[in-house]
Amino acid sequence: MPHDVTDPSDIPDVLTGELREMLGSVGTATITAQLFRRGIRSTFLSGLKPLLADQRMVGRARTLRYVAVREDVLNAGGPRIGSQRHASETIDAGDVLIMEARQIPDAGTVGDIYAARAYHRGAVGIVTDGALRDTAGIAALGRPVYHQSSHGSTWRRHHMPYSCDEPITCAGVYVEPGDVVVGDAEGAVVIPHALVDEVARDCVAQEEREAFAAERVRAGESTHGIFPLSDERRPDFEAWRAARQSGN
Repeated sequence: MPHDVTDPSDIPDVLTGELREMLGSVGTATITAQLFRRGIRSTFLSGLKPLLADQRMVGRARTLRYVAVREDVLNAGGPRIGSQRHASETIDAGDVLIMEARQIPDAGTVGDIYAARAYHRGAVGIVTDGALRDTAGIAALGRPVYHQSSHGSTWRRHHMPYSCDEPITCAGVYVEPGDVVVGDAEGAVVIPHALVDEVARDCVAQEEREAFAAERVRAGESTHGIFPLSDERRPDFEAWRAARQSGN
């Protein structure tokens, strides 16, 4: 086992079934907007793309950090070099394995075997700001993955796994273990764990207002007063919302 790893039981786990359902129904753009309103500007994992089309992912962040390779450390082995294995063997159901790989595109961070092990243990997604290896094999697992690139080389070409379940920077975004990672077809975003409940609820409310606006615009109305929703148009929205909830 790597030295100085966090006990998984100490990692916050704020996701309830209701919150998973809410976050799984809203877009990453909506989440990013809600976090921006709270003064948190850097939350979207820029440059990472979904491996498969039409992916949805909601899970608790479990982190793995790569550092630059130094041959004497690598050749000496030691517990920290086993961090990649440790991450895949300790991940829990509902978690997302998210990696800081220094945004290096030409050295692997995870292959199909470790990915399969993580998913077998219940992982709901894998995120890396580096490269996948054995990409076809990972795609065949049919599970959510977000990555910068694919490359046939092992991680030893440029870096080495060093720590698990510590704060990392993935694709320019600070991530703490226990934060919540949400992915859709556009990409992935990180929600600070202390804000998950309020952000989820405000996202659902925002998308409901936007659904009303989209319907009215398609019907030929101007965006004035409906996007964003004005006080004058709120009664119209509330009537639309009540009819929608009643199924009329």
